[in-house]
Amino acid sequence: MATDSHATLAEPTGIEQHGIERVSPSARHDVRIFDNFTMWLSANLVLSTIAVGTLAVAIFQMGFWDSVLAIVLFNILGVLPVSFFSTLGPKLGLRQMTITRFSFGWIGAGIMALFNVAACIGWSAVNVIVGAELLSHITGGAMPPWAGILVIAFLTTVVSLYGYSHVHRYERVAWIPMALIFAALMIVAGPHAKIVATPAINLAWLAGFISFGGAVYGFATGWSSYAADYNVNQPENTSPARVFWLTFFGVTIPCIVLETFGLMLSTAFKGHSPSDLLVAAVGPMGGFGTVVLGLLALSIVANNIPNDYSLGLSMQVLGTAFQKINRAVWTVLGAIIYVAIAIPAVGKFNQTMEGFLLLIAYWLGPWTIILVIEHFVIRKKTYNIDDWDTRSKLPTGWAAMTAMLVGLFGVYLGAAQEKFVGPLAMKLNPPYGIDIGFELGMILAGIVYLFLRPIERKTDPK
Repeated sequence: MATDSHATLAEPTGIEQHGIERVSPSARHDVRIFDNFTMWLSANLVLSTIAVGTLAVAIFQMGFWDSVLAIVLFNILGVLPVSFFSTLGPKLGLRQMTITRFSFGWIGAGIMALFNVAACIGWSAVNVIVGAELLSHITGGAMPPWAGILVIAFLTTVVSLYGYSHVHRYERVAWIPMALIFAALMIVAGPHAKIVATPAINLAWLAGFISFGGAVYGFATGWSSYAADYNVNQPENTSPARVFWLTFFGVTIPCIVLETFGLMLSTAFKGHSPSDLLVAAVGPMGGFGTVVLGLLALSIVANNIPNDYSLGLSMQVLGTAFQKINRAVWTVLGAIIYVAIAIPAVGKFNQTMEGFLLLIAYWLGPWTIILVIEHFVIRKKTYNIDDWDTRSKLPTGWAAMTAMLVGLFGVYLGAAQEKFVGPLAMKLNPPYGIDIGFELGMILAGIVYLFLRPIERKTDPK
């Protein structure tokens, strides 16, 4: 059985050996509380965030100001669980998917970890496509997308391999050049933006607003399942309020600003992908514009590092045998898989992005509400921390898994995707549907868990 320890380095490689084992309070020496801001600022001040905003007009047929409203509203909603879960890192000293064991139990947490592994791989694949397409554009096709994917994946994996300290060192500074570049782009491209009129406020508009909002929510809340991974080495008495707000602004500021900028680009220039729009936007910059585009493509590294690092941790949650394999091994395997997925998906970015963001929101909604109810209602903020790796002392998890299944059934009823429209979504707005999948899933899962979890505790008081 694993014991409490601090993240150690294996010489001479310097690769972090610490995995999902709890970091004891006495071993926590990371006192840079501002890392809670820079970590998420760098991870979101990237090319992929712009891409989300470009979906509003092109895919969901929305206007300018209603798109801005959706960007602000659904980002705030999506970041709330990320900010809350971040406070549990210093409090518990456990990684995010390990905390899931206190509600889902040993087996259930393993299943949720697999969901998260799929999310990590999916995010990385979607992100790397954006960067690779841009590299292909600026090299005039000399670097084909598959080669760009390999370059970005290699750079991401190198940083992710070394672990917690190196991730923070990179993210601590990665936002600075990106902030300068995006500011310059906004000055150059901003005047070309057009205020697209808001369509008639009817059922079709509402369907677009909610569906685009779901994509925005999915991008923001996608960090929920990683949130506590990046501050477990901070002292136990770290202010939860400061962690919450630093995380909140670290995600919302870049997401709102860059998604709005992506929206502006989609109204100012013509193109089939975000890279097309950016190539048009930097035209007035001449040769310097090529440098800017290259740096933007490489910004994907900062966005994908958390995906790669947390993937390795999630694999260890599957059980003792998986925990014995170093996190770095799982990180490399994950990189190989997402590269294999991304290469054939190039050229289908908008459809891939829309569908994937909504799928992320689908499962994270029920999962999030279950953990929130467990924390505030069931455990009343108190955990038997030493039980984290003892299967017999954890809940069986049947209440959480039942609630999750009911939540996913709600998702089925309310989903509205290009290739599938749920029966309830179809009735609300035939024939295209209105996507209320994540909202319905979260509500149903919450109701079921509130009812079943107290019953579970009567026979299994863990």
